[in-house]
Amino acid sequence: MPRRRRDSVAFTVVVTVLVMLGALVMALVVALSGAPGTLALAALLAALPVGPLVGCFMWLDRYEPEPRSLLVAGLLWGAFVATAAALVFQGIGVAGGASDTDSLAIVAPVTEELTKGAFLVLLLWWRRHELDGVLDGIVYAGMVGIGFAFTENLLYLAAAYDGTDGLGPGGTEALTGTFILRGVVSPFAHPLFTAFIGIGVGLAVTSRRPLPRVLLPVLGYVGAVLAHSLWNSATLYGTENFLVVYGTLMLPAFLGFVAFALYRRRSERGMMEAALEDAARRGLIPATDIPWLVDLRARRHARAFARRGGGVHGERAMRDYQAAAIELAYLHHRYLRGTAPRDFAERGHEHVEQLNAVRPYIAFPGQVVPTR
Repeated sequence: MPRRRRDSVAFTVVVTVLVMLGALVMALVVALSGAPGTLALAALLAALPVGPLVGCFMWLDRYEPEPRSLLVAGLLWGAFVATAAALVFQGIGVAGGASDTDSLAIVAPVTEELTKGAFLVLLLWWRRHELDGVLDGIVYAGMVGIGFAFTENLLYLAAAYDGTDGLGPGGTEALTGTFILRGVVSPFAHPLFTAFIGIGVGLAVTSRRPLPRVLLPVLGYVGAVLAHSLWNSATLYGTENFLVVYGTLMLPAFLGFVAFALYRRRSERGMMEAALEDAARRGLIPATDIPWLVDLRARRHARAFARRGGGVHGERAMRDYQAAAIELAYLHHRYLRGTAPRDFAERGHEHVEQLNAVRPYIAFPGQVVPTR
Protein backbone atom coordinates (compact mmCIF):
# COMPACT_ATOMS: atom_id res chain seq x y z
CA MET A 1 0.00 0.00 0.00
CA PRO A 2 1.47 3.41 -0.98
CA ARG A 3 2.54 5.65 1.87
CA ARG A 4 -0.08 8.30 1.08
CA ARG A 5 -2.83 5.68 1.21
CA ARG A 6 -1.52 4.30 4.52
CA ASP A 7 -1.39 7.78 6.04
CA SER A 8 -4.93 8.53 4.90
CA VAL A 9 -6.24 5.30 6.40
CA ALA A 10 -4.40 5.90 9.67
CA PHE A 11 -5.80 9.44 9.92
CA THR A 12 -9.35 8.24 9.19
CA VAL A 13 -9.19 5.40 11.70
CA VAL A 14 -7.69 7.50 14.51
CA VAL A 15 -10.10 10.42 14.02
CA THR A 16 -13.15 8.15 13.69
CA VAL A 17 -12.34 6.16 16.84
CA LEU A 18 -11.62 9.29 18.88
CA VAL A 19 -14.76 11.05 17.63
CA MET A 20 -16.87 8.04 18.65
CA LEU A 21 -15.27 7.90 22.10
CA GLY A 22 -15.63 11.65 22.51
CA ALA A 23 -19.27 11.49 21.45
CA LEU A 24 -19.96 8.83 24.10
CA VAL A 25 -18.32 10.94 26.80
CA MET A 26 -20.15 14.11 25.78
CA ALA A 27 -23.47 12.26 25.49
CA LEU A 28 -23.03 11.19 29.11
CA VAL A 29 -22.08 14.71 30.20
CA VAL A 30 -25.01 16.26 28.34
CA ALA A 31 -27.44 13.65 29.71
CA LEU A 32 -26.39 14.62 33.25
CA SER A 33 -26.59 18.34 32.56
CA GLY A 34 -30.32 18.93 32.56
CA ALA A 35 -33.82 17.89 31.56
CA PRO A 36 -34.46 16.90 27.92
CA GLY A 37 -36.52 20.04 27.28
CA THR A 38 -33.74 22.25 28.58
CA LEU A 39 -31.14 20.48 26.47
CA ALA A 40 -33.27 20.75 23.34
CA LEU A 41 -33.66 24.50 23.81
CA ALA A 42 -29.97 24.90 24.62
CA ALA A 43 -28.96 22.86 21.56
CA LEU A 44 -31.20 24.99 19.32
CA LEU A 45 -29.70 28.24 20.60
CA ALA A 46 -26.14 26.86 20.48
CA ALA A 47 -26.68 25.86 16.84
CA LEU A 48 -27.78 29.32 15.70
CA PRO A 49 -24.24 30.79 15.27
CA VAL A 50 -22.89 27.60 13.68
CA GLY A 51 -24.32 28.14 10.19
CA PRO A 52 -23.10 31.74 9.73
CA LEU A 53 -19.66 30.88 11.12
CA VAL A 54 -19.26 27.83 8.88
CA GLY A 55 -20.41 29.95 5.94
CA CYS A 56 -17.71 32.52 6.64
CA PHE A 57 -14.94 29.92 6.68
CA MET A 58 -16.32 28.19 3.61
CA TRP A 59 -16.25 31.56 1.83
CA LEU A 60 -12.57 31.90 2.73
CA ASP A 61 -12.01 28.42 1.33
CA ARG A 62 -13.41 29.11 -2.14
CA TYR A 63 -10.15 29.34 -4.11
CA GLU A 64 -9.03 25.83 -3.26
CA PRO A 65 -11.92 24.09 -1.48
CA GLU A 66 -10.79 21.58 1.12
CA PRO A 67 -12.36 18.09 1.14
CA ARG A 68 -15.77 18.33 2.78
CA SER A 69 -15.08 15.14 4.69
CA LEU A 70 -12.09 16.75 6.41
CA LEU A 71 -14.04 19.91 7.23
CA VAL A 72 -16.80 17.81 8.80
CA ALA A 73 -14.14 15.82 10.66
CA GLY A 74 -12.82 19.10 12.08
CA LEU A 75 -16.28 20.08 13.29
CA LEU A 76 -16.84 16.68 14.91
CA TRP A 77 -13.39 16.73 16.47
CA GLY A 78 -14.10 20.08 18.07
CA ALA A 79 -17.60 19.11 19.19
CA PHE A 80 -16.70 15.75 20.73
CA VAL A 81 -13.01 14.91 21.00
CA ALA A 82 -11.65 18.30 22.05
CA THR A 83 -14.48 18.97 24.48
CA ALA A 84 -14.35 15.53 26.10
CA ALA A 85 -10.55 15.54 26.41
CA ALA A 86 -10.55 19.10 27.77
CA LEU A 87 -13.10 18.14 30.43
CA VAL A 88 -10.93 15.21 31.49
CA PHE A 89 -7.78 17.33 31.69
CA GLN A 90 -9.57 20.11 33.54
CA GLY A 91 -10.99 17.57 35.97
CA ILE A 92 -7.46 16.38 36.65
CA GLY A 93 -6.38 19.99 37.20
CA VAL A 94 -9.17 20.62 39.70
CA ALA A 95 -8.40 17.37 41.49
CA GLY A 96 -4.78 18.52 41.67
CA GLY A 97 -5.79 21.62 43.61
CA ALA A 98 -6.38 24.25 40.93
CA SER A 99 -8.76 26.98 42.09
CA ASP A 100 -11.75 28.08 40.03
CA THR A 101 -9.84 31.18 38.95
CA ASP A 102 -6.76 29.18 37.95
CA SER A 103 -8.93 26.66 36.17
CA LEU A 104 -10.65 29.32 34.08
CA ALA A 105 -7.62 31.52 33.38
CA ILE A 106 -4.89 28.88 33.00
CA VAL A 107 -6.05 25.27 32.92
CA ALA A 108 -8.93 25.77 30.49
CA PRO A 109 -6.94 27.74 27.86
CA VAL A 110 -3.98 25.33 28.03
CA THR A 111 -6.07 22.16 27.76
CA GLU A 112 -8.72 23.38 25.33
CA GLU A 113 -6.26 24.78 22.81
CA LEU A 114 -4.16 21.64 23.16
CA THR A 115 -7.10 19.34 22.42
CA LYS A 116 -8.38 21.52 19.57
CA GLY A 117 -4.94 21.94 18.05
CA ALA A 118 -4.37 18.18 18.08
CA PHE A 119 -6.56 17.87 14.98
CA LEU A 120 -4.27 20.22 13.07
CA VAL A 121 -1.24 18.27 14.24
CA LEU A 122 -2.81 15.06 12.92
CA LEU A 123 -3.42 16.78 9.59
CA LEU A 124 0.17 17.97 9.55
CA TRP A 125 1.42 14.47 10.34
CA TRP A 126 -0.79 12.30 8.13
CA ARG A 127 -2.55 14.60 5.65
CA ARG A 128 0.10 17.25 5.06
CA HIS A 129 -0.70 17.32 1.35
CA GLU A 130 -4.11 18.83 2.21
CA LEU A 131 -2.44 21.83 3.84
CA ASP A 132 -1.21 24.28 1.23
CA GLY A 133 -0.65 27.29 3.44
CA VAL A 134 -1.97 29.69 6.04
CA LEU A 135 -5.51 29.94 4.66
CA ASP A 136 -5.98 26.17 4.86
CA GLY A 137 -4.73 26.19 8.44
CA ILE A 138 -7.18 28.97 9.35
CA VAL A 139 -10.11 27.13 7.74
CA TYR A 140 -9.45 23.83 9.52
CA ALA A 141 -8.80 25.61 12.83
CA GLY A 142 -12.03 27.55 12.40
CA MET A 143 -14.04 24.37 11.88
CA VAL A 144 -12.59 22.80 15.02
CA GLY A 145 -13.28 25.97 16.99
CA ILE A 146 -16.87 26.13 15.75
CA GLY A 147 -17.51 22.53 16.78
CA PHE A 148 -15.99 23.11 20.21
CA ALA A 149 -17.99 26.31 20.75
CA PHE A 150 -21.25 24.53 19.88
CA THR A 151 -20.86 21.88 22.55
CA GLU A 152 -19.51 24.29 25.14
CA ASN A 153 -22.33 26.75 24.47
CA LEU A 154 -24.88 23.97 24.80
CA LEU A 155 -23.56 23.12 28.27
CA TYR A 156 -23.38 26.76 29.38
CA LEU A 157 -26.86 27.55 28.10
CA ALA A 158 -28.38 24.52 29.79
CA ALA A 159 -26.62 25.36 33.06
CA ALA A 160 -27.77 28.99 32.86
CA TYR A 161 -31.40 28.02 32.32
CA ASP A 162 -31.34 25.41 35.09
CA GLY A 163 -29.55 27.76 37.49
CA THR A 164 -26.70 25.30 37.97
CA ASP A 165 -23.98 27.70 36.81
CA GLY A 166 -23.75 29.35 40.24
CA LEU A 167 -24.61 32.78 38.82
CA GLY A 168 -28.28 33.05 39.72
CA PRO A 169 -31.64 31.34 39.88
CA GLY A 170 -31.70 30.54 36.18
CA GLY A 171 -34.69 30.79 33.89
CA THR A 172 -35.32 32.64 30.66
CA GLU A 173 -33.48 35.79 31.70
CA ALA A 174 -30.28 33.92 32.53
CA LEU A 175 -30.56 31.89 29.32
CA THR A 176 -31.01 35.05 27.23
CA GLY A 177 -28.05 36.77 28.85
CA THR A 178 -25.78 33.78 28.28
CA PHE A 179 -26.88 33.45 24.67
CA ILE A 180 -26.25 37.14 23.96
CA LEU A 181 -22.77 36.92 25.48
CA ARG A 182 -21.72 33.65 23.82
CA GLY A 183 -23.86 33.48 20.68
CA VAL A 184 -24.14 37.15 19.66
CA VAL A 185 -21.28 39.14 21.20
CA SER A 186 -18.52 36.55 20.95
CA PRO A 187 -19.42 33.61 18.67
CA PHE A 188 -16.01 34.00 17.00
CA ALA A 189 -13.99 33.50 20.20
CA HIS A 190 -13.05 29.82 19.91
CA PRO A 191 -12.43 29.89 16.13
CA LEU A 192 -10.27 32.97 16.65
CA PHE A 193 -8.17 31.38 19.41
CA THR A 194 -7.53 28.19 17.45
CA ALA A 195 -6.82 30.18 14.27
CA PHE A 196 -3.47 31.11 15.84
CA ILE A 197 -2.56 27.41 15.73
CA GLY A 198 -3.85 27.20 12.16
CA ILE A 199 -1.64 30.09 11.12
CA GLY A 200 1.37 28.45 12.77
CA VAL A 201 0.67 25.14 11.03
CA GLY A 202 0.11 26.87 7.68
CA LEU A 203 3.39 28.75 7.96
CA ALA A 204 5.18 25.54 8.96
CA VAL A 205 3.97 23.77 5.83
CA THR A 206 5.37 26.53 3.60
CA SER A 207 8.68 26.84 5.45
CA ARG A 208 11.87 25.63 3.80
CA ARG A 209 13.81 25.10 7.04
CA PRO A 210 13.32 22.30 9.60
CA LEU A 211 13.37 24.44 12.76
CA PRO A 212 10.46 26.73 11.79
CA ARG A 213 8.43 23.67 10.83
CA VAL A 214 8.56 22.61 14.46
CA LEU A 215 8.66 26.01 16.13
CA LEU A 216 5.85 27.79 14.26
CA PRO A 217 3.00 25.46 15.35
CA VAL A 218 4.27 25.73 18.94
CA LEU A 219 4.26 29.53 18.72
CA GLY A 220 0.76 29.37 17.26
CA TYR A 221 -0.35 27.28 20.23
CA VAL A 222 1.20 29.77 22.66
CA GLY A 223 -0.64 32.60 20.92
CA ALA A 224 -3.91 30.69 21.12
CA VAL A 225 -3.45 30.02 24.85
CA LEU A 226 -2.56 33.63 25.62
CA ALA A 227 -5.56 35.00 23.72
CA HIS A 228 -7.86 32.43 25.33
CA SER A 229 -6.48 33.14 28.80
CA LEU A 230 -6.91 36.89 28.37
CA TRP A 231 -10.49 36.39 27.28
CA ASN A 232 -11.35 34.07 30.16
CA SER A 233 -9.64 36.34 32.67
CA ALA A 234 -11.76 39.28 31.48
CA THR A 235 -14.92 37.40 32.46
CA LEU A 236 -13.72 37.00 36.04
CA TYR A 237 -13.73 40.63 37.05
CA GLY A 238 -17.13 42.02 36.18
CA THR A 239 -18.86 43.53 33.20
CA GLU A 240 -16.80 46.73 33.11
CA ASN A 241 -13.48 44.88 32.83
CA PHE A 242 -14.95 42.52 30.26
CA LEU A 243 -16.11 45.41 28.08
CA VAL A 244 -12.70 47.07 28.32
CA VAL A 245 -10.90 43.90 27.23
CA TYR A 246 -13.49 43.23 24.53
CA GLY A 247 -13.32 46.75 23.09
CA THR A 248 -9.59 47.35 23.31
CA LEU A 249 -8.15 43.91 22.60
CA MET A 250 -10.53 41.17 21.48
CA LEU A 251 -12.58 43.13 18.94
CA PRO A 252 -9.49 44.74 17.35
CA ALA A 253 -7.82 41.32 17.32
CA PHE A 254 -10.85 39.85 15.59
CA LEU A 255 -10.95 42.65 13.02
CA GLY A 256 -7.21 42.24 12.46
CA PHE A 257 -7.68 38.51 11.94
CA VAL A 258 -10.46 39.17 9.43
CA ALA A 259 -8.26 41.63 7.53
CA PHE A 260 -5.37 39.13 7.54
CA ALA A 261 -7.61 36.30 6.30
CA LEU A 262 -9.01 38.50 3.52
CA TYR A 263 -5.50 39.52 2.50
CA ARG A 264 -4.41 35.88 2.33
CA ARG A 265 -7.51 35.00 0.34
CA ARG A 266 -6.87 37.79 -2.16
CA SER A 267 -3.24 36.71 -2.56
CA GLU A 268 -4.41 33.21 -3.59
CA ARG A 269 -5.27 34.45 -7.08
CA GLY A 270 -1.79 35.83 -7.76
CA MET A 271 -0.20 32.68 -6.41
CA MET A 272 -2.38 30.42 -8.59
CA GLU A 273 -1.80 32.53 -11.69
CA ALA A 274 2.00 32.48 -11.30
CA ALA A 275 2.04 28.72 -10.65
CA LEU A 276 -0.21 27.89 -13.60
CA GLU A 277 1.73 30.16 -15.96
CA ASP A 278 4.89 28.27 -15.07
CA ALA A 279 3.04 24.97 -15.50
CA ALA A 280 1.83 26.14 -18.92
CA ARG A 281 5.40 26.94 -19.99
CA ARG A 282 6.26 23.36 -19.08
CA GLY A 283 3.39 22.06 -21.23
CA LEU A 284 1.28 20.81 -18.32
CA ILE A 285 -1.80 22.93 -19.05
CA PRO A 286 -2.97 25.20 -21.91
CA ALA A 287 -2.15 28.83 -21.12
CA THR A 288 -5.52 29.91 -22.54
CA ASP A 289 -7.28 28.07 -19.71
CA ILE A 290 -5.64 30.05 -16.92
CA PRO A 291 -7.99 33.09 -16.87
CA TRP A 292 -10.93 30.69 -16.41
CA LEU A 293 -9.27 29.03 -13.43
CA VAL A 294 -7.80 31.82 -11.30
CA ASP A 295 -10.88 34.06 -11.12
CA LEU A 296 -13.85 32.87 -9.04
CA ARG A 297 -16.42 34.67 -11.19
CA ALA A 298 -14.87 33.24 -14.35
CA ARG A 299 -15.04 29.75 -12.85
CA ARG A 300 -18.77 30.11 -12.24
CA HIS A 301 -19.25 31.49 -15.76
CA ALA A 302 -17.35 28.53 -17.21
CA ARG A 303 -19.47 26.04 -15.29
CA ALA A 304 -22.68 27.74 -16.40
CA PHE A 305 -21.45 27.72 -20.03
CA ALA A 306 -20.60 24.01 -19.73
CA ARG A 307 -24.04 23.27 -18.30
CA ARG A 308 -25.79 25.09 -21.14
CA GLY A 309 -23.74 23.27 -23.76
CA GLY A 310 -23.38 19.82 -22.22
CA GLY A 311 -25.98 19.54 -19.50
CA VAL A 312 -25.19 17.88 -16.19
CA HIS A 313 -22.35 15.82 -17.64
CA GLY A 314 -20.75 18.89 -19.19
CA GLU A 315 -20.87 20.80 -15.92
CA ARG A 316 -19.44 17.82 -14.02
CA ALA A 317 -16.56 17.56 -16.49
CA MET A 318 -15.85 21.28 -16.06
CA ARG A 319 -15.88 20.94 -12.27
CA ASP A 320 -13.50 17.98 -12.46
CA TYR A 321 -11.15 19.92 -14.74
CA GLN A 322 -11.20 22.98 -12.51
CA ALA A 323 -10.60 20.89 -9.38
CA ALA A 324 -7.60 19.09 -10.93
CA ALA A 325 -6.14 22.36 -12.25
CA ILE A 326 -6.51 24.06 -8.86
CA GLU A 327 -4.79 21.16 -7.10
CA LEU A 328 -2.02 21.27 -9.68
CA ALA A 329 -1.61 25.01 -9.13
CA TYR A 330 -1.15 24.69 -5.39
CA LEU A 331 1.15 21.70 -5.71
CA HIS A 332 3.24 23.47 -8.37
CA HIS A 333 3.41 26.57 -6.19
CA ARG A 334 4.94 24.51 -3.39
CA TYR A 335 7.39 23.01 -5.88
CA LEU A 336 8.48 26.48 -7.01
CA ARG A 337 8.94 27.53 -3.37
CA GLY A 338 11.02 24.45 -2.60
CA THR A 339 8.49 23.04 -0.11
CA ALA A 340 6.95 20.30 -2.24
CA PRO A 341 5.77 17.15 -0.42
CA ARG A 342 7.68 13.90 -0.77
CA ASP A 343 5.14 12.48 -3.24
CA PHE A 344 5.17 15.63 -5.38
CA ALA A 345 5.99 13.83 -8.65
CA GLU A 346 3.34 11.15 -8.14
CA ARG A 347 0.63 13.63 -7.24
CA GLY A 348 1.57 16.00 -10.04
CA HIS A 349 1.39 13.16 -12.56
CA GLU A 350 -2.08 12.22 -11.27
CA HIS A 351 -3.35 15.79 -11.66
CA VAL A 352 -1.96 16.10 -15.20
CA GLU A 353 -3.55 12.78 -16.16
CA GLN A 354 -6.90 14.01 -14.82
CA LEU A 355 -6.57 17.21 -16.81
CA ASN A 356 -5.67 15.37 -20.02
CA ALA A 357 -8.54 12.93 -19.56
CA VAL A 358 -11.17 15.64 -19.14
CA ARG A 359 -9.87 18.45 -21.40
CA PRO A 360 -11.18 16.97 -24.71
CA TYR A 361 -14.72 17.05 -23.31
CA ILE A 362 -14.92 20.65 -22.12
CA ALA A 363 -14.90 24.10 -23.66
CA PHE A 364 -14.62 27.52 -22.12
CA PRO A 365 -16.79 30.46 -23.23
CA GLY A 366 -15.93 31.46 -26.80
CA GLN A 367 -14.83 27.92 -27.68
CA VAL A 368 -16.74 25.23 -29.52
CA VAL A 369 -18.52 22.85 -27.17
CA PRO A 370 -17.26 19.32 -27.91
CA THR A 371 -19.75 16.58 -28.69
CA ARG A 372 -19.46 13.12 -27.27
